[in-house]
Amino acid sequence: MKQGKLTVFEWQGLRAALKIPLGQTRSYKWVAQAIGKPKAVRAVGQALKNNPFPLIIPCHRVIKEDGALGGYAGGKNTKKTLLSLEKEIAVQFRKR
Repeated sequence: MKQGKLTVFEWQGLRAALKIPLGQTRSYKWVAQAIGKPKAVRAVGQALKNNPFPLIIPCHRVIKEDGALGGYAGGKNTKKTLLSLEKEIAVQFRKR
């Protein structure tokens, strides 16, 4: 996790990640396009890596375009578990 101030670009990526609904995922490419930088896919990954608020900003919901998980500071198993739990929670909310 990055210490200190985040760049404007990093904040843009994190704000885009906040827009991903519970139980859903979006690609790094989607985030890049959402912030108006469609060619900055790899940079988006690096920006999300610097997320200082992983419990609040759900960067784990961002995956590779082919559906692979991609990286996560807590490890891929943690990312997979979080996504699975969120999908279950989202299903329960839809039932009510």
